[in-house]
Amino acid sequence: MNITIIGASAGIGLETVKRGLNRNHSITTLSRSEIEIEEKKSLNMILGDATNKADLINSIQQADAIIVTLGTGRNMKATTLFSDFAKLIVEINLEKKMDVPFIFVTGFGAGASKNYVPWMVKLFLKYLLKDVYADKTKMEEIITNSNLNWTVVRPGRLLDKELTEKYRIENTLFKGINIGGINRADVADFLIKQAEKQIELTKYIALSEK
Repeated sequence: MNITIIGASAGIGLETVKRGLNRNHSITTLSRSEIEIEEKKSLNMILGDATNKADLINSIQQADAIIVTLGTGRNMKATTLFSDFAKLIVEINLEKKMDVPFIFVTGFGAGASKNYVPWMVKLFLKYLLKDVYADKTKMEEIITNSNLNWTVVRPGRLLDKELTEKYRIENTLFKGINIGGINRADVADFLIKQAEKQIELTKYIALSEK
């Protein structure tokens, strides 16, 4: 498959590039900075801005699936990155009508899931990541009200451990859901497998360790 990964230079995005290449896909990336990775045989890197229409169209025009792993790194200031991107991809889809899977990563604590996080995480989201998660929630709302073939993925606390391929997938919210940590590599594994076969179409997916 030809898979495009938006926001691929670090974190989940970089792990998703690695996992996609490992599963023998052709990967196109769009990011502001160059991706530092040894395996580049099936990798097409595009340097650009995910909120620039020309850059975005250039990166997705050959895609069989599109994975969005945008992030702000350690920047906790107010942002419109996520909602601006969502508005743009919906606009492009109205023009081009792309019948491909779109998998968006936000975080457990965005949207309705904010009511199901532990109290310590709730405080962290309220006082440190309030503005970032508010914009992630806006992105979810824009995307889920569009005609895209969407899946929204909300991983728990991100960990830097080895790939296990053993993790918990929840597609409904319920009391005691207890979404904890999960390896970035395992999030990437789910994203690539969902791109291969979108079995969780129009669902919000929470990911956690077993």
